[in-house]
Amino acid sequence: MSLYESVHSVLADRKGEVLFKCFGIWHILFIVLFAIIFIKAFLYTRNKSIETKLKITNAFCNIAFAILVLDFFMMPLAYGEIDIEKLPFHVCTAMCVMCFVSRRSKLLSRYSIYFTILGFISNLVYLIYPAGVMWHAVSPLTYRVIETLSFHGVMTVYGLLSICYEGNGLPYKHFYRNVVTVVLMVAWALLGNTLYNGTLGDYSHFFNWFFVVEDPFGMLNANVAPFICPFLNIAVFLAVELGLYGLYHLVRKKKKEGYHENRELT
Repeated sequence: MSLYESVHSVLADRKGEVLFKCFGIWHILFIVLFAIIFIKAFLYTRNKSIETKLKITNAFCNIAFAILVLDFFMMPLAYGEIDIEKLPFHVCTAMCVMCFVSRRSKLLSRYSIYFTILGFISNLVYLIYPAGVMWHAVSPLTYRVIETLSFHGVMTVYGLLSICYEGNGLPYKHFYRNVVTVVLMVAWALLGNTLYNGTLGDYSHFFNWFFVVEDPFGMLNANVAPFICPFLNIAVFLAVELGLYGLYHLVRKKKKEGYHENRELT
């Protein structure tokens, strides 16, 4: 057996009596694991200097980006090919790249928190409902499951920490930046689908990056979906982001009220 065959036998998808299922024991364990990681990171950093908070937050962003890049080297070993479905045209992977770049670019730095918010929402949703993993119906302890859940889990932890420490109040007057981010993400996904759909040869494939070509739930007519889904995505994500803004400001208000009450008591 060659070295490649030996590595492939370890990393390849495996079936068995126990399969990864949504809200099965293994899925719940993954969610609990990343919840614990976030709590530990938050408790460790909350009373530290802003430099330490930023360093830890940045570390999670770096880890997520490293997992994304490393996956392209691991896919041939695990699956026998590089799956271009994982090119950064889905919102989770695209926002990972943009978070990583914007934290190092003065030009994009003002949009870093808005990339983070969009990435946090999308990665949290996927962590809770990992449809792509479930579709393959594989054993929980396979590369596909561990890599995918780890990537989305780390991005979720990064997003939470970044919002906690780098939100800077998330003023509503700058909400237009969220609009710009979501609209550009839809345009980017449309570009990816236009370029890669209809791939020829052995890798004939249909992509639906960011679900802008077809409705993932099959509720819309296939002929109508491409004209509705892009605008539906924009509306849904902006509605969720508005809700996140409201929750963020409510928590800040409660903290300020608690602070003033403590000062009055002393």
